[in-house]
This record gives sequence, C-alpha cells and structure tokens, in this order.
Amino acid sequence: MYRYDSIDQRMIDERVAQYRGQIERNLAGTLSDDELRPLRLQNGLYIQRHGPMLRIAIPYGQLAATQLRKLAEVSRRYDRSVGHFTTRQNMQLNWPKLEETPEILAELATVEMHAIQTSGNCIRNVTTDHFAGIAPDELTDPRPYCEVLRQCSTFHPEFAFLPRKFKIAVSAAKEDRAVIRAHDVGLEVVRNESGEFGVKVFVGGGLGRTPVIGKLIREFLPRRHLLSYLDAILRVYNRHGRRDNLYKARIKILVNALGIEEFARQVEEEWSYSKDGPTTLPDDEFDRIAAHFAPPAYAALPAEDTTFAARLKDDKPFAAWARRSVHAHRVAGYAALTLSLKAPGVAPGDISAEQMEVVADLAERFSFGELRVTHEQNVVLPDVKQSDLYEVWQIARASGLATPNIGLLTDMICCPGGDLCALANARSVPVADAVQKKFDDLDYLYDIGELSLNISGCMNSCGHHHVANIGILGVDKNGEEWYQITVGGRQGKDATIGKVIGPSFTAEEVPQVIEALVAVYLEQRSDSERFIDTFQRIGLPPFKTRAYAGRDKAAAESSETDAFTKAPHA
Repeated sequence: MYRYDSIDQRMIDERVAQYRGQIERNLAGTLSDDELRPLRLQNGLYIQRHGPMLRIAIPYGQLAATQLRKLAEVSRRYDRSVGHFTTRQNMQLNWPKLEETPEILAELATVEMHAIQTSGNCIRNVTTDHFAGIAPDELTDPRPYCEVLRQCSTFHPEFAFLPRKFKIAVSAAKEDRAVIRAHDVGLEVVRNESGEFGVKVFVGGGLGRTPVIGKLIREFLPRRHLLSYLDAILRVYNRHGRRDNLYKARIKILVNALGIEEFARQVEEEWSYSKDGPTTLPDDEFDRIAAHFAPPAYAALPAEDTTFAARLKDDKPFAAWARRSVHAHRVAGYAALTLSLKAPGVAPGDISAEQMEVVADLAERFSFGELRVTHEQNVVLPDVKQSDLYEVWQIARASGLATPNIGLLTDMICCPGGDLCALANARSVPVADAVQKKFDDLDYLYDIGELSLNISGCMNSCGHHHVANIGILGVDKNGEEWYQITVGGRQGKDATIGKVIGPSFTAEEVPQVIEALVAVYLEQRSDSERFIDTFQRIGLPPFKTRAYAGRDKAAAESSETDAFTKAPHA
C-alpha cells in the first residue's frame, strides 16, 4: 500500500500545526466561530446536532493494521470508543471535544492519516472497489489511479473552493463495485485495441436532492491525459457552476443545463490548452506510484484447500457464513472475506474500539497487515489463505463481526440520521433496527436472497437510498418523521435510480411495508430471479398496491367503526 514520502508527511504535519493555532485562537476569542468555520471544515470538523463530528480520510478505503489500531486508540481516548464507517470509505468520530481535535489530528499524522478534504467544496476522498488488486474480474489494479488523483487534488489551489463538493470514483473490474455512475466524475479503467490503458469517463452523476446517473463524456481517454482532462472538467465546472443556489451547485445541474454535448464541447475546448502540458502523466511516474501497490508475498497454494472444503461440508454455521462472506481471489488458495458491521442492535457501519483492535490483529496475522473499508460500511480482509478461514471466522464471530448477511436485506447501508446529524429530517438507525428485527430469521433471509436496502435520513442521500433495490428516505411532514420508499434502484454498470412508490409512511409502518414488498417478490419470482430482476419484469404497480394494502384496509376498518359509532342506535 502507499506510504508517505517526506513531502506528504511535511504537508500533514504543517497542516496540523496550522489547525492547532486556529483552534487556540478560537478558544481565546481572537478568531470567531464564523471565521473558524471554513478553516475547520477544511480539516473535516463539522458541528452536528450534539456537538463536533470529525471525519477522517481513508483514501480509496485502504487501511494498514497499524492505522486501524491508532483509530481504536483515538476513539477510546478522545471519543466514546466507537467509530462509524461511511459510504465514502471514511471514518467519523461523533463525540470529540473541539479543544482536543488538534491532538487527534496530531495522533493520526503519526500513522500517515489526516482529515483533509473530507469536507468543504473541494475534491473529496477518491473511492474505489474494495476488492481492488485481488478481484478475479479486474482488468488492472485501480488504486494507482486513485493515488495519482489524491496527490494531484490534495491542496490543489484552483479547486479548493468549487461551487460544491466534488466526488470521484474509479473502477477497473467487469462488475462496478464503486458505483462510479453515481459520482460527479466516474472513471472506468479500460484498454483500447492496441492494448493501451486509459479510462472511460462519466460525468454529472450524483444522488442527493436531484439523483442523476452520470453520462458518458469520453469513450477512451489515454492514461497520460488523465489529469489534464480532469482539470478541464473541473475548470468548466468551476467557471459556470451555480454559486447562487446551494441546491443547484453540483456539476450534475450544470451538465443537465448545458446538455452533455455542449458540456463536452466546452471541456474539449478547455482541454486543448493543456492537453500535452505539465500535467501529462508519464508512464514512468505512473509506474513509480503503482510500485507501492505491488502484491504481497503470496505462498504457492493449491486452488482449493481440502481442510476448508471439509469444514464447509461438516459445519453448517461456518458454511452459511462462508457462502455470504468469502469471496473469490485472483491468487490460488487465497480468499477475500467481508467482516460484517451489521450485527442486530448495532448501528450499521459502527465499529467499537475493541472490534477495531480485533480486526487489526486479524489483518496482521492473516492478511499481510492490510484491510479495506467498503462503501457498504463493512470491512474486508483482502488476502486470507483458505486454510485460515475457519480460524478467522471463529475469532470474528466471538467479536460480533461474523453476521452471515453480506449482500442480504439486513446488510443495510444507513447514515447516522437524526440521532446525530444536524441536516437529517428523520432518524435512520431506529428504522434500520426495526427492519433487522422484522427479518431476524436467517433462513428467511437466505430464501429472499440478494437484495439491497439503504436508508438516508435526508435528501443528501448519504445512505445511497436512490440506488438500492429498496430505498428508505426520511422526510419531514409538519415537524414529524415520515419515510418515503423507493423501489427498483440498483448499483453496478446498469446503475438505476429507484422509483418512489407513493406517499410516505410512519416509522412504525416501514417494517411492514418492507415485508409487503418482499412478499410480492417471493410470489412473483422465477427460480433464477433476484428481487431487482422481478421488479424490472413486472414493474412498480404490484409492489405499490401491496405496500398500501394494509393502510387502505386499516382506513376502511376505521371508517366502518366511525360510521357505526356515529349512527343512531335504537
């Protein structure tokens, strides 16, 4: 994995010292809260519903065991011994004290971590496939591309104050596990007919108040032009993006207003001035960065471990976990495995300090000291020998990290919602907990099969509800919490925005509504169909009818009761 050089470390240390001075001046009363606001946001510090929240960067979701162990130490010393992994593969601490945040950043700097550009109108943390470098369906490792973008965008003076935040995702596999079409810019690494590496460029995607799937702007961009072309996109956006309206400031609004053809024309014109300039990326520089992601020293192993195969046959709980949590690896005898952060009764994405230390230990013992954070808010050990999987499972299960629900309905993406976030219209975590309880039968979950359910507490869509098979959005109705349901969203290369089924529901109604939607699928599916396949075949009406059937029945019964009580009696 990438290691800081002297330039990286000096930049981070200088930023920590600068931020420390800003906080000291604020506490002394010589720097007002309004003056501090843009400065703290540049360092990932928000003021939430109950106090500060610090968002820590995890570039492209990759962590060393030593870094996770430091996060455990920091969360225990400065927070409430828990961290929250986000859909941008970062970690949030929800209870730090303002005066102690400089110490947190100083501690993080000792293990090559920071909180820079996790907030503000700048280029945010670049995300990618959590199986990067190990996936059998991968064309090449996308992490060097991410690192090139990180180095170029960090402290970039021209793009430090964009009209709005800017998000980039990179994928290099047949299956898009990074949801690149739901980003401001999505990059798919491809090869042309002559074998040259480059990227397919999508622009103008995003969720939030106006969900949009990104549009293809360039079929093939040679790798050497990656930075100059991205600069051109950002310059067009920086020049014409709306700054007069917060809700119309994202690049997707500009692309829609201009049309993709006109936007592309302006990008090409802008690019013509810098196409072969200083930002051209030479092969030797790319190779220098790619060398940081050289594969570890894998052992020569048989394609299938006999002990692992025997365990699958003889131990049903282990087999159930392995079926959902163990993933194919490009190297024979190895597997990637997902540790679930979706145990019943726990906020999705939350990980305790004790669990962080367990995962760090597992990574050091079994996975070359490395782990990944997924945008689904779980953790991946990328390089585990098949022969070690049973022992890893036993340790993970004892620490609440082996719920066998990966890819199933209860493997929910969920933002912190109204319990913590000042922007939220409604709570998310209690709804997730209620759905967990409704679907607590693993046999039933396995029968339902692959189904994504995501929850957002507001239109910012931090829970990615728009691209879930079933999405739940918290809305405010006259000061009360209600929940809008969407059906039919999906991730991947055929990313689709879900359709709203109708009027919103109360929190108490949501689990029953989800159950009703699942019931339609189970009744209508063919043997090989997933939930999304059935939805695409039969459409929205059957799901909508069933979702409101209970409400209509209750209304009818209430009406009959009212009529009876109001009628004259003999």
